[in-house]
Amino acid sequence: MSLEQELKTEKVMHLDLLGFCQVTGGTPVSDTLNEMREQKVNVCLVIDGERLKGIFTDRDVLTKVAHHPENLGQPVESVMTADPITIGPEVSAATALWLMEEKGFRNLPVVAENGRILGVMTHQAVINYLAARYPVEVLNRSPRPEQFPRKPEGGD
Repeated sequence: MSLEQELKTEKVMHLDLLGFCQVTGGTPVSDTLNEMREQKVNVCLVIDGERLKGIFTDRDVLTKVAHHPENLGQPVESVMTADPITIGPEVSAATALWLMEEKGFRNLPVVAENGRILGVMTHQAVINYLAARYPVEVLNRSPRPEQFPRKPEGGD
């Protein structure tokens, strides 16, 4: 099976969708940033109960908070993307990647039909999937295979 075919048949629900944190609506931006920092993630989903209310990403930090420190005390709703586009768990990885490319997203929430949040689709999730499926081809590949060192290792 070709890589293209594999990504067309592989469902998003089989990918690692865990690189995110959650806060409830009304959480101050500063607390949201602390949560993201503690969990070492670049995306935070804003929830109301178990329902997705919005998404706050590192891009929002750069565009809406970094030059506007007065927003740190505001509720995260004031700087998040409300009602973000989502996908279901049965969507193919290829379709999700196409949507991410088309819309310029780096993070795409995955939500079940009942509204329960399942995770966040990222390019890293696809890379991890491919690395697990094809470890030799993905992990042992030089980023520039045509490049050769000018000197042997350790040489002056």
